[in-house]
Amino acid sequence: MAAVDNITTRKGALAFSPRAVFDELKGKIARYRLYRQTMDELSTLSGRELADLGLSRSMLRSVAYEAAYGTK
Repeated sequence: MAAVDNITTRKGALAFSPRAVFDELKGKIARYRLYRQTMDELSTLSGRELADLGLSRSMLRSVAYEAAYGTK
């Protein structure tokens, strides 16, 4: 019979409380709103303005994602 050397527990009972779930959802919504706001603002720039920033239209999603969620 095998012996148990290490017992791991979840983050704790509080991690599954309604308040923790609500806070997690609230954070996800805030990050998504930041992503959408960044996308909207970058999309309004002309090609010339994007070039001045060193960006192209194909980079907008990745730039907005990085701004909202951190590095990939």
